[in-house]
Amino acid sequence: MRGHDRINNCLPEELLLEIFRRLESKPNRDACSLVCKRWLSLERYSRTTLRIGASFSPDDFISLLSRRFLHITSIHVDERLSVSLPSLSPSPKRKRGRDSSSPSSSKRKKLIGNKHSGAENVESCSLTDAGLTALADGFPKVENLSLIWCPNVSSVGLCSLAEKCISLKSLDLQGCYVGDQGLAAVGKFCKQLEELNLRFCEGLTDVGVIDLVVGCAKSLKSIGVAASAKITDLSLEAVGSHCKLLEVLYLDSEYIHDKGLIAVAQGCNHLKNLKLQCVGVTDKAFAAVGDLCTSLERLALYSFQNFTDKGMRDIGKGSKKLKDLTLSDCYFVSCKGLEAIAHGCKELERVEINGCHNIGTRGIEAIGNFCPRLKELALLYCQRIGNSALQEIGKGCKSLEMLHLVDCSGIGDSAMCSIAKGCRNLKKLHIRRCYEIGNKGIIAIGKHCKSLTELSLRFCDKVGNKALIAIGKGCSLQQLNVSGCNQISDAGISAIARGCPQLTHLDISVLQNIGDMPLAELGEGCPMLKDLVLSHCHHITDTGLNHLVQKCKLLETCHMVYCPGITSAGVATVVSSCPHIKKVLIEKWKVTERTTRRAGSVISYLCMDL
Repeated sequence: MRGHDRINNCLPEELLLEIFRRLESKPNRDACSLVCKRWLSLERYSRTTLRIGASFSPDDFISLLSRRFLHITSIHVDERLSVSLPSLSPSPKRKRGRDSSSPSSSKRKKLIGNKHSGAENVESCSLTDAGLTALADGFPKVENLSLIWCPNVSSVGLCSLAEKCISLKSLDLQGCYVGDQGLAAVGKFCKQLEELNLRFCEGLTDVGVIDLVVGCAKSLKSIGVAASAKITDLSLEAVGSHCKLLEVLYLDSEYIHDKGLIAVAQGCNHLKNLKLQCVGVTDKAFAAVGDLCTSLERLALYSFQNFTDKGMRDIGKGSKKLKDLTLSDCYFVSCKGLEAIAHGCKELERVEINGCHNIGTRGIEAIGNFCPRLKELALLYCQRIGNSALQEIGKGCKSLEMLHLVDCSGIGDSAMCSIAKGCRNLKKLHIRRCYEIGNKGIIAIGKHCKSLTELSLRFCDKVGNKALIAIGKGCSLQQLNVSGCNQISDAGISAIARGCPQLTHLDISVLQNIGDMPLAELGEGCPMLKDLVLSHCHHITDTGLNHLVQKCKLLETCHMVYCPGITSAGVATVVSSCPHIKKVLIEKWKVTERTTRRAGSVISYLCMDL
């Protein structure tokens, strides 16, 4: 009934707090906080996570947040993300109706003053030790803290944080120039620390890492190190000696050798996830990993120069629980090594082979023959893999859900027909520059793979309208990318529009035979469309855009550079008709001053000089 507040008068605070806690979407939480002052207070009380980008006076910003949000347990500060502040100049109406001596006006003047002074000092846009101390004072119960590329944070601030935030469980210091003293303080006070990321922490040495490892030995489960020249095998020996519960290890270093990795394998028998890019590690270390790390589930190896089939055989013999294997630019691994993995690791669910030029058809055939649980297969830049490899995958891997092919010149339609007939649970198919795959293979996918939701066929020259007509009849796609498939024209996109009402993402860039008619059909048939890429489509005009935005009210992004038929009127139509629009990519000269005033924040320019 009008005039009666049945929600606030009936629902207790405990119930409203529980409702707010179950809202995972930040926009939904923000919308609830605008209902009334009570809801605003309760929403702040229930919030547990803060995400902060680069902003002016971040130290003061932290202090302000600590007074408003009292139960924060996770804080993510990422200074790679630029956050523009809202305009601080009052609107004309408010300026006339508000006294210049009011408290809010004085606050506004103070903020403006801080902003101008900050413009003269670049460091004012970066979190400092003072801000880290304020964070520790304001959020003593924080458990998860990420400080990404905060160059002005040092050991002084980290020591202050460690002393007060003793409940810390996860610490990410990626790109921070902290020293050994700060890391030692974390080891001394934060006895519950489980996850530690030290990627690109150039100021650290073995001394700080060892002090932390010794202090957090009973809790530490995950460690990541990259591009830290002074962290050597000594640190890994300490990890192996003390961190008996370690499960995850990420290493990207030229200064780590067999000795360090062997120490980890000997001491950390619970290791489950190992990701390495270490040119100094050889087969000798992997013999220890295969023999001792029997719980290993994920193994990712990048750019190994001294890793061969011998190391693969040792992994295959010992790591029977391996589920996820990634080999990238491992030039000395051949089909024999992959066969050894397939024979020994029958629980494999995901395999990615990227640029390993000595792995060919026989290795992938072994995966198809011995790994029936395979769900995801990615073959990138594998020129020696032929059709029979995927034919065996189709016969043996009935649970396959995702297939990713890039620059695989030996794979054609016969392989795709085998996948379609054998892997009927396929949900995602991503193909790029596989020039032997054409209509026949994709028609088979549309006929047999009814669960397919994502299809990407970038620059596959032999795929045409017949393929998309079959997909439209057989699959309810949510995402489609046919960029550069020049045989596709209006008929193919129109078939998708009629057959895939759940479509949310569409990329038809660089299609020279697409006109306005498919856009009109997309407007009628795909009302849930959110992301649209039309760049380099020479026959699409403002008329097609107008028909599309009449019905696609959920559109969030639209890329339409190098489309000569789209003018400033079309750009204005998109930004005025789509209330949820977040990004429009267009040439600068096609944006009028009126459009800039109305939606300047959502417009991006590919080339400023056009």
